[in-house]
Amino acid sequence: MEPKELFPIDLRSDTVTRPSAAMRRAMAEAEVGDDVFGDDPTVNHLQERVAALLEKEASLYVASGTMGNEVAIRALTEPGDEIILHRDSHVYVYEGGAPALLSGCSFHLLDGARGLFGDADVHAAVRADDEHMPRSRLVVVENTQNRGGGAVWPLAQVAAVARAARAHDLRLHLDGARLMNACVASGHAPAEYARHADTVSICFSKGLGAPIGSAIAGTREVIHRARRARKVFGGGMRQAGIIAAAALYALDHNIERLAEDHANARRLAEGLAATPGITLDPAAVETNIVYFDLDPAIGAEAFCRALHDAGVWMLSVSATRVRAVTHLDVSRAGIEQAIAIVGRTLRALR
Repeated sequence: MEPKELFPIDLRSDTVTRPSAAMRRAMAEAEVGDDVFGDDPTVNHLQERVAALLEKEASLYVASGTMGNEVAIRALTEPGDEIILHRDSHVYVYEGGAPALLSGCSFHLLDGARGLFGDADVHAAVRADDEHMPRSRLVVVENTQNRGGGAVWPLAQVAAVARAARAHDLRLHLDGARLMNACVASGHAPAEYARHADTVSICFSKGLGAPIGSAIAGTREVIHRARRARKVFGGGMRQAGIIAAAALYALDHNIERLAEDHANARRLAEGLAATPGITLDPAAVETNIVYFDLDPAIGAEAFCRALHDAGVWMLSVSATRVRAVTHLDVSRAGIEQAIAIVGRTLRALR
């Protein structure tokens, strides 16, 4: 029988991470003020820290990754504009149609392996200057690409996409919810990616282990517009230093350790690929996200229900496809247990 203390092995997402005791102490001891008035010193310190990390003029602390993306879109567009992005982008798939609802923007969807696209795709997508058509205004790049299996954008490809956007006077937003994963995996500094974007978002509540919060960075003018959008969207926070302290702790202690999550994801992928009934290419796993496919006779939902009952939690994302995400709350021992339990579960279902 597996050691009880490791259960459940929760691989649904890296958003399930819980703050450590040291992070909780930092939160309890945080100096606070009223952030809507701009006088919470811990929030201000975090915003200065993020701006420096990304080499931007200013940054803004927000409640979530979705809010970060949406205030950036509102700051960079006007109603009636069109956003060019991959059809698997978080902004399009997982934000409830918010660009249309909150900013009045429509989408031009691109294809491309693992959620990536190139400069030629951007050039081809830009609308003619015609009053009958929406105005192409913004390109969104997501790094790492969630639905692409945690794919890391090559830096040169981001640069080429940015040049294509500039050629048409378009803006570029980098959805960097897992940018730190991309940086640890690629060896590039965050600013190397950020310099190609008008706005950049990063999330503290995924692999970095904080309980809440994201930030966006850009020019002072854009962040001023974003701050107004944050207020309009209901995102103004008061003594937010309590949670900003967790983000600061995460930046200090939890970036380099993301490599452990990546190694655990590769081990998980290898173990799953060797399990009868699973189709998976371990070579496609670059960071902490693992997708795999099941025999249609079993089905992803039935598999995930049975796996949940056995103490391993994953997400079904289609009729036959399952997602698992490694993070700081799952050890290598937990990964080995998960592999064994998946094998037993599949044998029982078959």
